[in-house]
Amino acid sequence: METKKTNKDVVRLERESVIPIVKPKLIMSLANLIEHSSDRAEFFKLCKRVEYTIRAWYLLQFEDLMQLYSLFDPVHGTRKLEQQNLIPEEIDILEHKFLTYLFQVMDKSNFKIATDDEIDVAQSGQYLLNLPITVDESKLDNKLLKRYFEEHPQDNLPDFADKYIIFRRGVGVDRTTDYFFMEKVDMLIARFWVWLLRKTRLERVLSRKSSARHKRDPKNKMSADTEQDDLYVERIRLTNMKLSLRNLLGKITIQEPTFDRIIVVYRRANTNTKTERGIFVKHFKNIPMADMEIVLPEKKNPSLTPMDWVKFLGSAIVGLVAVVGSLDMPKADLWVMFAILSTVIGYCAKTYFTFQQNMTTYRNLITQSMYDKQLDSGKGTLLHLCDDVKEVILSFFILMEQGIATRQDLDRRCEELVKDKFGESCNFDVDDAVQKLEKLGIVSRVEF
Repeated sequence: METKKTNKDVVRLERESVIPIVKPKLIMSLANLIEHSSDRAEFFKLCKRVEYTIRAWYLLQFEDLMQLYSLFDPVHGTRKLEQQNLIPEEIDILEHKFLTYLFQVMDKSNFKIATDDEIDVAQSGQYLLNLPITVDESKLDNKLLKRYFEEHPQDNLPDFADKYIIFRRGVGVDRTTDYFFMEKVDMLIARFWVWLLRKTRLERVLSRKSSARHKRDPKNKMSADTEQDDLYVERIRLTNMKLSLRNLLGKITIQEPTFDRIIVVYRRANTNTKTERGIFVKHFKNIPMADMEIVLPEKKNPSLTPMDWVKFLGSAIVGLVAVVGSLDMPKADLWVMFAILSTVIGYCAKTYFTFQQNMTTYRNLITQSMYDKQLDSGKGTLLHLCDDVKEVILSFFILMEQGIATRQDLDRRCEELVKDKFGESCNFDVDDAVQKLEKLGIVSRVEF
């Protein structure tokens, strides 16, 4: 994932091994392509058998994982650990074993650990959330994950990997249409501020400092051969909006790429009165990349930024100097002083009320993430994993229609069918699909 430097703000997203179509729609659409009703009925039966068989495989595989998680469930795990009468060293071994199983299941479910570069790209813009959100790291444990990665080292781990891990899978697009009156006022002020800095030549000094702080290139290493198959999503934001009466007074639509699924894993820090052993596993859907802070654990309450305080103090100083200067004039014009004070007070009030408006938006987004975007947590999240049979069904349909195919041809035909029939793009995981079909005894290899 990377940003593409053009006249438009475009994000390049690598296609993932996830079919972005819900299972019932996929099965019904494929069945409708089958000409004879008897063949269609057999196809439905096969889909059910495949689903039940693969689910049975995963349930057997999940048995140990679920039993381990019952000991680290943040709600009931403490009581179960006490019943086991385990010493701390034994608990450490069990929690390490649980994390090992969990990371294996994440990998099988095509979840990837979000890297620093990906997070930098995601947070390089703003969408609905316009407040600086940070994690209160003092409330997070920094030993659990650190011990795990010391024994299971991985490349491209994010800086915060010792405190929490963000898994992501799949991408999408979110669009919001509204008037955005307060945001448009902020945008106008920001553009005026940029113009003022350019006129006063302070922009060069600030740009040097900014470039010194952002030396890291957020691009992922991707080969030129695969770039043509990647997805390009434009970020449509207010900051890039053209100034016109229609845009300023009417509704506009903004757009942001999304992470289709996000799972966050962390543990809270110990307190003076309690030793934390619970492991939180939270599952979210359709999270805009620029607003991914809403899934972070133990967030600090937002407050006015240092720049807001600079605006307050700067406005007060400018207003005070202007008022004092007007008093030194032979004839103090009360109307001029009133206008200056009104402007300063109005600007300060605008900054404050903008912050309050952003706080309201932030609370709404947090509420939405809890009720609309949070799919599940704990045991429910684990049951969602590895319960996907779409690759098997799609590859079987192609083989049923074509009769015989090479692995490369099957991969290409499945991707073309998803693109032509559903208008979606994916990097079909043909190896996993063929492996499951062989294990089910549905297909066999033929040597030429």
